[in-house]
Amino acid sequence: MVAFLLAAVLLVLFVIGAARDLRRLSNAVLLGLAVAAAAAGLLGELDRLPPGTARAVADALPVATLLAALAVAVLLVGNGVLMVRRAGGSPVHLLPLLAGSAGLVLIGVLWTAARVDSRPLHAAAAAALLVAGYLAFLLLCCLGYSALYGRIPPPRQVDFVVALGAGLDDDRVSPLLAARLDRALGLRAEQERHGPPAPVLVVSGGKGTDEQLSEAEAMARYAADRGVPAAAVLREDRSRNTAENLRFSDRLMRDHRSDYRCTVVTSNFHVLRTAVEARRAGVSGQVVGAPTAGVLWPGAVLREFGALLLCYPRTNAGAVLLLVVLGATAGWRP
Repeated sequence: MVAFLLAAVLLVLFVIGAARDLRRLSNAVLLGLAVAAAAAGLLGELDRLPPGTARAVADALPVATLLAALAVAVLLVGNGVLMVRRAGGSPVHLLPLLAGSAGLVLIGVLWTAARVDSRPLHAAAAAALLVAGYLAFLLLCCLGYSALYGRIPPPRQVDFVVALGAGLDDDRVSPLLAARLDRALGLRAEQERHGPPAPVLVVSGGKGTDEQLSEAEAMARYAADRGVPAAAVLREDRSRNTAENLRFSDRLMRDHRSDYRCTVVTSNFHVLRTAVEARRAGVSGQVVGAPTAGVLWPGAVLREFGALLLCYPRTNAGAVLLLVVLGATAGWRP
């Protein structure tokens, strides 16, 4: 009963936080904690089942968790190998391989610690398990809330639609960037059909060291080829990352209208971090996602998750340090 009551309280706090601003990362954590508390309450109800059934469920849960973790680790390794073969060993393509390998190592350490009487090994295994559990919980929170947030319809009437850059293929937009632009152009056309004026398109992206022109210029050309008048496009061509995309675009939009409303378009795996960064930058608008090839998802999601952790470095570093100390202390005891 206590767990269900806690779940209800956390759910109320989540609703309050979401009503204040959908773009809060704390919403994801509160929702995840509410689900975890409800799951703990359901586990507590096992005592109501017949003794044999309750024991079978209790024994099956750790095995199911281990098998799920093993399956995820193997799939990540497989995806990492595939991406490295297809597109080379860039950091984002290596992430699934590294994460999957780390998961397999952790499973091996836990398996060994369960069979070897060694205090240092038990301490290391307990600390690693707590840290891995913390990171896995946060990742699941982010994935769940990102999926929920991505299904919220954007406002129907806005002043600007902002398309975030995503790299070029020579001097042309990449398939990933084209998907973002197509979604942005679709939103613009939809609003125009429901009644003019159509929102202004803001294309945001600077010029990389290996690029011949700015992403904003290539995006503007893409929009012009699809019938968007030059007067309806604003170029933000100084940014180098998502935070600058949003900060500089905000200034550009405020120069044209101080009380603007906008919709920001990015890739679907990038929605939650963009929403968090938009809130920090003071952007007045919500974020929507464009579809992404499934094979790119694992590396992209892991990169986004790492970037979200770095948005709150002190909180996460403190939590990890505390969990390491608690795990090592508990594992060292006989």
